[in-house]
Amino acid sequence: MERASNVPESVAGTADPVPANDYDRFAEAYSAESENNLVNAYYARPAMLALAGDVAGRRILDAGCGSGPLSAALRERGAVVTGIDASAGMLALARRRLGDDAALHLVDLSDRLPFADGAFDDVVASLVLHYLQDWGPTLAELRRVLRPGGRLIASVDHPFVAYAIQDPRPDYFATTSYTFDWTFNGQSFPMRFWRKPLHAMTDAFTTAGFRISVISEPQPDPAARELFPDGFHDLSTKTCFLFFVVEVPPSATGSDG
Repeated sequence: MERASNVPESVAGTADPVPANDYDRFAEAYSAESENNLVNAYYARPAMLALAGDVAGRRILDAGCGSGPLSAALRERGAVVTGIDASAGMLALARRRLGDDAALHLVDLSDRLPFADGAFDDVVASLVLHYLQDWGPTLAELRRVLRPGGRLIASVDHPFVAYAIQDPRPDYFATTSYTFDWTFNGQSFPMRFWRKPLHAMTDAFTTAGFRISVISEPQPDPAARELFPDGFHDLSTKTCFLFFVVEVPPSATGSDG
């Protein structure tokens, strides 16, 4: 699920009064916010599409598809896209966007995926993995449903950013949770994320049987310079998200991960 651009307003270590990460409660507002904003529309999505490259004819799983903007962009480029998300509200918006015949499934990424081994050429996971404390089971499943030679293209909150926003600073080398509020239409919603050191991320990929192909800290779309001059400068000079392309070895079988 892509992340909206709200700046963290609070960091809390105590239990939240309402459930965190409840996308169903703000699906419409979130989708509208992230549709054309700087961080999603001119940074995260273009970067994912650039890393994906030529996707014509490729079977792609959009893991955490949200309301479907990345799925739509991939489909426009000729991909055959299947979307999964844990939010029924977001999937309803995705179906509205993509059509009644779109392959969309209500799936929690911590569960087994309802797809055969090697069913996909690529998986895209845009700003999704940082919701998970343990990447292991999810990466194993994503690895399973990819064919030999297939790719996982993923983006997460940059571990340095997630480290720096916390006061006091956490143990960088530990996996730690952090919580802040997203605000839509004057109402705040608590969001919880899990920050990992960079080596824990790369270790998780290799342990799941992937080979790391690309680690990227891209620049925003140049078209954003005039639309968002202040934000463009910030994104051009400060870390925000971290992007990976990891591959299933070509000789691998779909069930050995």
